[in-house]
Amino acid sequence: MERHVLVVFPHPDDETMATGGPIAVHAAAGTPVTYACFTLGEMGRNMGNPPFANRETLPKIRQQELREACRHLGITDLRCMGFRDKTLEFEDPDKLTALISELIEEIHPSLVITYYPGYCVHPDHEALAHATVRAIAQMPAASRPVLQCQAFAHGHQEALGPCDVVIDASSVWEKVYLAWKAHKSQTSSYIAEVDKALQGDEASRQQAIERFCYYGLYTYRF
Repeated sequence: MERHVLVVFPHPDDETMATGGPIAVHAAAGTPVTYACFTLGEMGRNMGNPPFANRETLPKIRQQELREACRHLGITDLRCMGFRDKTLEFEDPDKLTALISELIEEIHPSLVITYYPGYCVHPDHEALAHATVRAIAQMPAASRPVLQCQAFAHGHQEALGPCDVVIDASSVWEKVYLAWKAHKSQTSSYIAEVDKALQGDEASRQQAIERFCYYGLYTYRF
């Protein structure tokens, strides 16, 4: 059991899609989980299927979806950091680093989870991943929390090798599924496929469940 887990991502749904299983496992074990979500994903291209949001309503809708997803995953401390979607790469890196350092100093986590810098595709992902690494690297080695990172860029396995942290989230798969479902503006088409499989034969059902069960992360080496 960790003392406290701090999750740092830029968008509503990153917590669920990237690391929903690990978060739910930690929360189910009784570990407090704080999620620092830096934007409201207001520039997202998906508006629901069929569409039920527009550019003006999307931020509020996504924040509501995020709160519901956090409830399912067991995140009780959600920090909406107030930045604008698709702008983090243009923010002062020192400002981002300082904000994450302040969170770490306040929360004193034993584990921090973010994306792996250089292997997370989106500029917002990269900006926060690098800022998180800088914030922890500035700390004395003896007091640093463990940093675990999600990588998904093409070729990341060739560059980084196999994941050294593999988490079985089968005991909490339904919580992760419900968190995905909560982000309906972004996931409705995908969840429709999952729901169809869950209502199918046993083989289809098991295959659908396994989508929410196994997660690989990398321990960042400073």
